[in-house]
Amino acid sequence: MIYLMRHGADPDNRLGGWSEYGLTEIGRAQVNRAKHKLLDKGITSIYSSDLKRAKETAEIVADSLSIDITYLPQFREVNNGLLAGMEKSVAFKKYPGKYWRTLAWTETWPGGESPEEFFIRIKGAWYNFKKQVGKRNALLLTHGGVINIILCLENGIAYTNKETHFQIKDAGIVEVDI
Repeated sequence: MIYLMRHGADPDNRLGGWSEYGLTEIGRAQVNRAKHKLLDKGITSIYSSDLKRAKETAEIVADSLSIDITYLPQFREVNNGLLAGMEKSVAFKKYPGKYWRTLAWTETWPGGESPEEFFIRIKGAWYNFKKQVGKRNALLLTHGGVINIILCLENGIAYTNKETHFQIKDAGIVEVDI
């Protein structure tokens, strides 16, 4: 079984993506509440995106499970380039009309990646990860966009940036039976 966990809340006035902002106090509290759901799952390994908000989430969970963390940068959220961590009000003025859902499939964020590139990166990383993990119970700490792609792949749903098929709450946990 692979458990997917989204990081806790980060600053909601800033754009995420490859932002290096960490968890808020609310985010830390969310993770501390959620980690108890993982205690009896037989998790033997923890993997995490290397972005700060995911790393902080992984550290809280790993401490309670007494398991080391392996960081996997391929499971970062979409690379939103120059907009990463930018205050939303500034981004909307500086880059009017640049929203995830308005990007064409092959259109990139300024200095970042396109929806197509993001999908290809996560698809490859996910299939390799499943082979690597095998039948062990593992936890992957990552981001909402990443989890949405993984769940689309696992459920045979065509992925698109125009629609979010699986909305995972902050510190939410999903099971994927492999």
